[in-house]
Amino acid sequence: MLNSIDKLWPGWFCDILDTVVVWNDGSRARVGVDDDLVDVEVHPSVLDPMDYRERVGMPMADRDTAVAVPVRTCSTVLPHLEGGVVFIPPFTRLPFPMSLLRSSIVSRALARSRSYAMTHAAGKSPTAVVMLNMGGPSTVEETHDFLKNLFMDGDLIPLPFQRFLAPYIARRRTPKIEQQYADIGGGSPILHYTQLQGDGMAQLLDELHPETAPHKAYVAFRYARPLTEATARQMKEDGVKRGIAFTQYPQYSCSTTGSSLNELFRRGKTGEFGAIEWSVIDRWGTHPGFIEAVAQNIEAALAKFPAEKRSETVLLFSAHSLPMSVVNRGDPYILEVSASVAAVMQRLGHSNPYRLVWQSQVGPSAWMGMQTGEALKGLARLGKKQVVLIPIAFTSDHIETLYELDLEYAKEAREHGVEVHRAASLNDSPVFIRALADIVAAHLHECAAGKGPTSIQLGLRCPGCTNATCGQQKAWFTRGGR
Repeated sequence: MLNSIDKLWPGWFCDILDTVVVWNDGSRARVGVDDDLVDVEVHPSVLDPMDYRERVGMPMADRDTAVAVPVRTCSTVLPHLEGGVVFIPPFTRLPFPMSLLRSSIVSRALARSRSYAMTHAAGKSPTAVVMLNMGGPSTVEETHDFLKNLFMDGDLIPLPFQRFLAPYIARRRTPKIEQQYADIGGGSPILHYTQLQGDGMAQLLDELHPETAPHKAYVAFRYARPLTEATARQMKEDGVKRGIAFTQYPQYSCSTTGSSLNELFRRGKTGEFGAIEWSVIDRWGTHPGFIEAVAQNIEAALAKFPAEKRSETVLLFSAHSLPMSVVNRGDPYILEVSASVAAVMQRLGHSNPYRLVWQSQVGPSAWMGMQTGEALKGLARLGKKQVVLIPIAFTSDHIETLYELDLEYAKEAREHGVEVHRAASLNDSPVFIRALADIVAAHLHECAAGKGPTSIQLGLRCPGCTNATCGQQKAWFTRGGR
């Protein structure tokens, strides 16, 4: 049993206990958990009624008066008091007898205490979690602007005379890509799912890390609405003082996460976001929650094959390709995607043969291969007739999954006699949404321990990097956006 308040680490306490009953006799606190009692020493400063009233804005519970609260609410309301998990505002005062612990009075007290915690957090500036991604046109009519923004990005697709060539290429490709978006329902669902994931994540974060509550998710797309500049305006209007740039690319690349961070840096250094303290979550491709969510979707896809054929079904992991010019300058993306695949296969017990392939090549230059479509044809030639297609570098459905994988590649596979089932995208997976919240909560704990505001990896530029903005961006985020 614990006998010193110095040993009561709130994070551990909250994970273990659901409900406590607390009362004080002037020198000690006694914590009741079900039928067990724990005597806890408390510091005199915490027990001082005037000090308590000044810090919390309400009187301490009277002597021999019990209070029932959820432990997480305690740390939400009193994160600034040492031992705050023990002494809490008197949401509901209960008589001493422990027989009341499981009574309806306690249940009502718990409900009121949660309400108090939300009210307490509501007056604070939100902790912004800015979800960075490429985005996609929500309607067919937005396709041209999306393509123009994409081809204008030299971090993603370096082009000679980019300012002139990018608009030309966008105009040429717009009719074809518009038809593809029409074929998948009239637009990309990436904004819908990113908002859904963000809202669920923020709600969980209010419970997992109440010290920084309330949390609010913002979407900042690189090429589609809401663009970074629009998100900057909204955050400034909301009075945000703390921002977490949270990439939604699980694996880092200078052409994806790097590009989004460069754009955020350009907007931030000119004051478009206002005065915000920034930190960055730049990669998380082997996080256990992410791996579990992907593995569960693979298992569901495998279940669609007859039981006698499942063990020989090929798992074909597909990720967005990169130009070899980007790979050859030392970009870590290929290694990090490979690490994600290895972690998923470890989780699955290496139950099936597998390969990692690459999709979405654009233009005539050399890109990372083998291409997904060619791999499916090759497997058919080798007599491998059952395949699960797995999007390993995407966090939701969009054109690369709904059109390329589901329509284009699936059609080619069927033409070659291959039965293909695609593992579902992460979309509204509760396992994945919990993983997002866990990633951010861990990041917040690290920042509080002085390990932020960026990862060690983000500080290292590619050995062949010649982009001055990249170096400036990394230095800016290392200083917390200063």
